[in-house]
Amino acid sequence: MKPFTRDEHAVIAEAITCAEKTTSGEIVVVVAKASSGYHFFALMCVAMAALAVPLPFIHFTKWPIEYVYLLQLGVFAAGVIVAQSERFRVAIAPRRLKQARAHLRALQQFLAQNLHTTKGRTGVLLYVSDAEHYAEVIADNGIYEKVPRQVWDDLIADLTDRIGNGDRVQGFVAAVERCGEILAEHFPPEPLGEDELPNHLIVLDAQQYV
Repeated sequence: MKPFTRDEHAVIAEAITCAEKTTSGEIVVVVAKASSGYHFFALMCVAMAALAVPLPFIHFTKWPIEYVYLLQLGVFAAGVIVAQSERFRVAIAPRRLKQARAHLRALQQFLAQNLHTTKGRTGVLLYVSDAEHYAEVIADNGIYEKVPRQVWDDLIADLTDRIGNGDRVQGFVAAVERCGEILAEHFPPEPLGEDELPNHLIVLDAQQYV
């Protein structure tokens, strides 16, 4: 996912502000380049490959053991170099691991962005992790008691479709607007309500792993 422009940030921030005017709920949008570095898994794969390389050369060739050892070192060194690529690390990581890491990161961001501290327990996090092609809505307890999980799943399905079609900004805007509609139905605005959390798009780079 390419970086968001200043104008794109402004459009999404405006959508959040407008949506929150219709409800006492708080909406936070977080986009992460990746939810994990997957370094351990990548290095484990490299180490296993390096350990396996000598076997056929020992059993089926007459190479001196020194040559086999050097080949093993070469394979490991090459693997470590390749594993520096985030794209490679993400590509070889199992889908289940990527989903688990992304879900964990979403939960961490729910706490990091103080969504659990809203007065009415009406915080909603819209979390997207680009590398894992993962998106999730996490809502506080007050919202889950009134809004079925399927409602949020439908919102995420529409968002991911729009992102996949290259319409990411309107995808986020539509998702935020839908969040506002859902919250307004169950949590109307309070007369003296205040904006408890920032309304701007929060973008986490690949080094901000928790």
